[in-house]
This record gives sequence, C-alpha cells and structure tokens, in this order.
Amino acid sequence: MNVIFDNLDRYFSGFVLTLQLFVVAGIAALIIGTIIAIMRISPVGALRTFATVYTELVRNTPLTLILFFFAFVAPQLGLGLDYKFLAMIGLSLYTSPFVAEALRSGVNGVPIGQAEAARSIGLGFGQTVTRVVLPQAVRMTIPPLINVMIALVKNTSVAGGFFVAELVTIGKELANANGNAVIPVLLGVATFYLLITIPLGILAGYLEKKWAVSR
Repeated sequence: MNVIFDNLDRYFSGFVLTLQLFVVAGIAALIIGTIIAIMRISPVGALRTFATVYTELVRNTPLTLILFFFAFVAPQLGLGLDYKFLAMIGLSLYTSPFVAEALRSGVNGVPIGQAEAARSIGLGFGQTVTRVVLPQAVRMTIPPLINVMIALVKNTSVAGGFFVAELVTIGKELANANGNAVIPVLLGVATFYLLITIPLGILAGYLEKKWAVSR
C-alpha cells in the first residue's frame, strides 16, 4: 500500500481533474437536459422534433466517438480550447439526453390535472412548466438523476484516452511504473472514485426522504 501514500500528490491531481470534469459537465448536462425535456413536451412541433432527434442521436452515439470528435476534429475547426474543456463539452452533451429522459419521465408522472389547473388560472406554457410541472417532476426523478450523475463520474475515465490526465490515466501510469503493485494502485483509484459516488448516493437518499411527503 506504500505506492498509494508515496503518490498521493499524483492521485490528488487526477482526482481534482476528475472532479472538475464531473462538476462542470454535470451542471451543463442538467441545464441542457432540462431545456431538451421542456422542448420534448412543447406544443411547438418543430421543437419536439428537434429534441427527439437530438435525444435519440446523442444517447445512441458511443461516448468514445463523441470525445474522439472533440479531441481530434474540433481543434481543426479552430475552437482553440484545451483538451480538458473539450472533454467537458463532450461529456455534457453525451449526458444531457439521459437527464432529459429522466426529467421527462417525471413530467409524465405529474397528474395532468396539475397542468390544467395552472392553465385555467391564466398561466402560459412556460409558467406552467417552470412553476408547477417541473418542480414536481424533479422531486420524482431524484434517484434516476443521481444515477445519471454517478454514470457521468465513471464516464470521465473515457476522457483519459484523449489527453486528459484524470484518475484512470494516473492509475495506468502508476501501474506501469510499479508493476509489482498493480492491485494497490487500482484500489487507490477506486477509493478516490468512491469519494465522489458515495456522497452522491447519500445525497439521493436524503433528498428522496425530504421530498417524499411533498410528492
């Protein structure tokens, strides 16, 4: 286990980068996914069509292919961004349709009478969705949304194949340099991942209990 303590600084640098990828991509995915979910239930046919095509296209495209595009094709288009930021964009786009579908399932679980009552008192579509339907949908979709975020944490490891030195990349380098201590090296990587995923699971349980009565 000495290999872990001797390389804590490298583990920590990989952990920080993994955390950055997760936080930035997670927030962006939640924003994009919410917009796509609203478009999926919009009365405007063109918006529904765009959201449906976007969802089906992106979520059925391998993450490796998306990150390959941002790592090798996007720089040729003159974006001028660091590989880390390109990876964040790729991860957020890939995760957003899963967020959208989770929210849409929550929207479908809100009684139709809620929306009808809101419209009857003069609220428009946007007001009905943001003030009445979406808050209830979010409460019902906390567990699947947290699962999407946990999957995002794991998906950050794919960025390691595209010039981003996150946890798995650090683990590979340490394993190559310490061939007699591969298992401890991998245990160290797993431990740092758990520092992110376990609190997410605890948060999901807390929010689910807190909002159970409200549902």
